[in-house]
Amino acid sequence: MTRVRTLDDLDVAGKRVLVRVDFNVPMKDGEVTDDTRIRAALPTIEALSKKGAKVILLSHFGRPKGVANPEYTLRPVAAKLAEILGGPVEFASDCVGEAARKVIARMIDGDVALLENTRFHGGEETNDPEFVRLLAENGDAYVNDAFSAAHRAHASTEGIAHVLPSAAGLSMEKELDYLAAALSNPVRPLMAVVGGAKVSTKIELLLNLVSKANFLVVGGGMANTFLFAKGVSVGKSLCEPGLADTAREIMDAAARANCEVILPIDVVVAKEFKEGAEHEVARADGVAADQMILDLGPETVDLIADRMEASKTLVWNGPLGAFETRPFDTATVEAARFAAKCVKDRGLVAVAGGGDTVAALNHAQIADEFTYVSTAGGAFLEWLEGKKLPGVEALKPAN
Repeated sequence: MTRVRTLDDLDVAGKRVLVRVDFNVPMKDGEVTDDTRIRAALPTIEALSKKGAKVILLSHFGRPKGVANPEYTLRPVAAKLAEILGGPVEFASDCVGEAARKVIARMIDGDVALLENTRFHGGEETNDPEFVRLLAENGDAYVNDAFSAAHRAHASTEGIAHVLPSAAGLSMEKELDYLAAALSNPVRPLMAVVGGAKVSTKIELLLNLVSKANFLVVGGGMANTFLFAKGVSVGKSLCEPGLADTAREIMDAAARANCEVILPIDVVVAKEFKEGAEHEVARADGVAADQMILDLGPETVDLIADRMEASKTLVWNGPLGAFETRPFDTATVEAARFAAKCVKDRGLVAVAGGGDTVAALNHAQIADEFTYVSTAGGAFLEWLEGKKLPGVEALKPAN
């Protein structure tokens, strides 16, 4: 994995440990509607508590833009966490100052507290040194367990790691392990599947992957731009003609790196985009002017499966078609289920994440059958792009 300090590097017994978690969870009418991110933090919270630390949780929630706003309070999250832990979780109405100090002063070893939204202060997103100092006053050590926020150089994700003894939490460590296995040091052949609507949002990702992968599948709407760049008519399909040169550059870079780029051979087309629309399979170079490409065809899915079967490692980001609308979910579902089968039968290391990927794999009902599925979104994408993540870099040993 990427070498970072871990919980084993910290002496936490009797210490106040500030733990950056990602509790930016879906909420409706003051109730948490999906507790996935809360549960992801449990191993770290419980490990620190058992070691006798005072566990003080920091998180952002929503975009309050540096102003205290009751719409973005973390108080309901504290209640949900207490329910899951089966024990009390103190809540402080601010993450710094007197409100935080009072709650922390009452804590005994093993207690858990959640402080109010860090983004209620403008200094959080600007990584203001004074705000970093105020946060650090409440702790003796710092643990970052929020990989999903590690691409932001904010006070609670990066700044504080330079002030207090710091380490990665168990969830962060696990994520880094799997990402290293998938991209930094993969068992080859390595296959990358990249889907989604637009090339413009994934240029850096594609350029990085062609230099690392043996096979690169380009699906979703972005595949249309690649077809267009090869002189193929894509009818009324979503396409970015202005990025044709970029698509050609990516294909040229792939050729130089001996990376096979897999583009659609056949496609599913329709004249309108709606549930149950009349549709047909066409050759990729046989799309009529009044048709739009909405999914990959069966021959292309078979080709993907063939290369997948030959691979030892798979990185997946983005759906292969308009999966939210049936029947244009077929390619995504079939390819994802075949990947899950390869994980089970052949030990394929399959790591997925970013954007709509989690929703697509859940739709295929196999998300829990992949080796690892990241919910990190932007941080996962930036890692795939080869960028250094500030929140991770700050946890690396000085030497």
